[in-house]
Amino acid sequence: MAAAHEHLADSADEAPIPFRQAVEALRAARLRPEIEIDPTPAPKRLAPFAYALEAAVVERGAGPDGEDRDLADGRLVVLHNPAGDETWQGTFRVVTLARAELEPEMGTDPLLPEVSWSWLTGALDARGVHYGAPSGTVTRAGSYYFGGLAAREPATQIEIRASWTPAEGPGGVPDLAAHLSAWCDLLCQVAGLPPAPLDMTTRGGIVPLPQRRGAQPR
Repeated sequence: MAAAHEHLADSADEAPIPFRQAVEALRAARLRPEIEIDPTPAPKRLAPFAYALEAAVVERGAGPDGEDRDLADGRLVVLHNPAGDETWQGTFRVVTLARAELEPEMGTDPLLPEVSWSWLTGALDARGVHYGAPSGTVTRAGSYYFGGLAAREPATQIEIRASWTPAEGPGGVPDLAAHLSAWCDLLCQVAGLPPAPLDMTTRGGIVPLPQRRGAQPR
């Protein structure tokens, strides 16, 4: 497993202690080696304090010339309002995006949106994290190629946008390491990777996520 990027601890000194501790806790996440993760500029108008990460699931040497190939990518944003937010039902909110290209046969599955949402809730439940007020959308888009690109096979992309309120622990600090790990599990799920053993300190053993319908070995 790979630790989250060292710069995850960067946050403004004037930020509230619970927010700083929550961001620092992201460094404790133990992620699969296929995950590459880095800080990215956070939105400034959604909450008084925010922190953002971007991640990709990378297949090493899978490109036509031996270069690495991204199988899925996404963004995770942590929002914090010390005064609380009625819509969030808490002082923290996790906002995420996960997207990937799917196998052609999956693109026509009428149950794909429902199954895709279950990948998210399954990832959170498998990590044993506590959360509330989940919401989101699942978007499926098809690409067809013509003219000079006609030789390409049709492609289907899926995009899962979701947000939820992480339960706050001692001192009002949520366990964002577990939430980050669950989100990365979701990225690996949409990328078509098989389940991996969960961190033994989280729940122990191997807890498989709901399998991607029709996924084929890459």
